[in-house]
Amino acid sequence: MLLVAGVSTGTLWSASDPFVGKWKVNPSKCRLTDEMKVAAAGPNKYAITFGPGAVDTIAADGTDQPALQGTTLSITVDGPHNWKVVRKRGGRTLVTGNWTLSADGKTLDDDFTAYQPGGSTIKLHYVYQRTAGSSGFTGTWDSMTADVDSSMKLEIQPYQADGLTFMGPARGMSGDFKFDGSDHPNPHAGAGYASSARRIGARSVEIEDKFQGKIRDTRQVEVSTDLKSLTLAIRMAGEDQPKNVYAFDRE
Repeated sequence: MLLVAGVSTGTLWSASDPFVGKWKVNPSKCRLTDEMKVAAAGPNKYAITFGPGAVDTIAADGTDQPALQGTTLSITVDGPHNWKVVRKRGGRTLVTGNWTLSADGKTLDDDFTAYQPGGSTIKLHYVYQRTAGSSGFTGTWDSMTADVDSSMKLEIQPYQADGLTFMGPARGMSGDFKFDGSDHPNPHAGAGYASSARRIGARSVEIEDKFQGKIRDTRQVEVSTDLKSLTLAIRMAGEDQPKNVYAFDRE
């Protein structure tokens, strides 16, 4: 009887968990900011910084070259104002970015596509403003104007006794999480990835993602008091505050 009571209690807890359900993104409430740096590193070679400590140095010759976290990166130059940037893992395309430089060299447009294992895609459009550098793609670029794909959805289901399964549109939003504060492999994200999770309160959880033992990002997920909306704030390693905050409404 004690065993049955324990199982029943766990089931009731999972069923009443405020996170459980289906959520659809609210683009008007999302806040996505980004900064990247492009520096010359030799003849036709560039060092690109996509985040704190995340630097890829490759030749712009269209070939797949070794890059961060077991990926490859390529840059194909389609003229003085157009680059195509592609990241792969194991030969499978993860993301593509079609970069277009304005005629005056002050603005960079990035039509960004992320490809998910199940075949779905996430599309974002970034508009970067030059904050350093004077010409070409080299320089520092900042964006606060990313358009979020309005079809983006997030589903959260119970996992074991009091854990949660996140099924998101991106690898970084998916996983099975036990709230014990310990590192567990996260095959949803890929080989070498692990996550630890803990509950901050009844409506707030924190998830720390690692790659090969090093912290990659921290996610703060919180449900509103009326249980109708959810925010997902992502703070990359080395950042003091989250630059990317996604807002979702309950379906």
